[in-house]
Amino acid sequence: MPRPSQRLTAMLAAAALVLPTAVLAADKEPPPRVANGLAQTPPMGWNSWNKFACNIDEATVRRVADAMAGNGMKDAGYQYVVIDDCWHGPRDAGGFITYDAKRFPNGIKALADYVHAKGLKFGIYSDAGRKTCGGRPGSQGHEYQDAKTYASWGVDYLKYDWCETGTRNAEEAYTLMADALRETGRDIVFSMCEWGTAKPWLWAANVGNLWRTTGDITDKWDGKHDYSLGVMRIVDLNEPLYPFAGPGHWNDPDMLEVGNGGLTTTEYRSHFSLWALMAAPLIAGNDVANMDQDTRDILLNKEVIAVNQDRLGAQGRRVRDDGDLEVWSKPLADGSRAVILFNRGPEAKSIAVDWTELGYPATLKARVRDLWAHKDLGKQAGRFVATAPSHGVVMVRVTP
Repeated sequence: MPRPSQRLTAMLAAAALVLPTAVLAADKEPPPRVANGLAQTPPMGWNSWNKFACNIDEATVRRVADAMAGNGMKDAGYQYVVIDDCWHGPRDAGGFITYDAKRFPNGIKALADYVHAKGLKFGIYSDAGRKTCGGRPGSQGHEYQDAKTYASWGVDYLKYDWCETGTRNAEEAYTLMADALRETGRDIVFSMCEWGTAKPWLWAANVGNLWRTTGDITDKWDGKHDYSLGVMRIVDLNEPLYPFAGPGHWNDPDMLEVGNGGLTTTEYRSHFSLWALMAAPLIAGNDVANMDQDTRDILLNKEVIAVNQDRLGAQGRRVRDDGDLEVWSKPLADGSRAVILFNRGPEAKSIAVDWTELGYPATLKARVRDLWAHKDLGKQAGRFVATAPSHGVVMVRVTP
């Protein structure tokens, strides 16, 4: 039997042989990640935060699922019912997250089963920090535990926030949770709510399915309001990022405020039209169980939704900016264009779009259809002109 000194010498020699290989392996770049294959069109659904904030419970979510299944939303393409912050209970002795038993007496698994039975999908919320924005337990240090728990509950969608993260690196944090979700073997859409501070559009195409590009939206037309932004401020921040969006990876200018009461019907129609043209996720944020007719007409406009869900997956953009008067265009899979004539000004104005601005020849006679009036406007030669109301849009589909 070799003496201890001989054994030590042999161990050191063996280590010397493998050390260069180990060092080389450590120096190599990790294998590139590939997309998870989900969200080939922008996700559509509902999230609790904009209307209910922390005042969320099982009964409210069930009522929303019932409404979506029966009021035309599911038929229009809305799939996900997502609980935002404040569902959490404490972590148990093993570090696993629990739910607030007073708010969710039957548990999250039973609630997910209820949503699934309605033909819908179920989503949940967490945070990359030690605590969520609402002060509940975050996922930092528990990523794989939480992902496993969500999968066991039947979660189909995770919104992952960025509060209480300290000096944490965003790319590391979101990639770690993305890996944890994949490890579960369950298809879970990953919504990265990082607010755009780390420019996720530059690195997250194979990490998440959508990433926030701005701070939180608020139910106001424009401006900055504490930490939140009005609709127009968000539009101007999100629009230049159009080259980074595509099937499976979307710029997210935050959830819809349609129906929450802060804007006019005309302004909400503009909000929805611009989100649709920018290939943004269409995540309703209102009380969908109690909608007035104007709100229903906006959220259930299948012609506008079809622009958003077009399989080409291009994000539309501004092609002309004349101060208060703008022209926006989005290429569609069949070769047509969705076009928005947008008036930010205080009075109704006439706006024209030339076919050359859409990439068509000036001599083209193209069919035009108004997507809000649901009316064919016939063939137009060379250009199209319409009057847009103050803060309003005319949205058409132009087909060669």
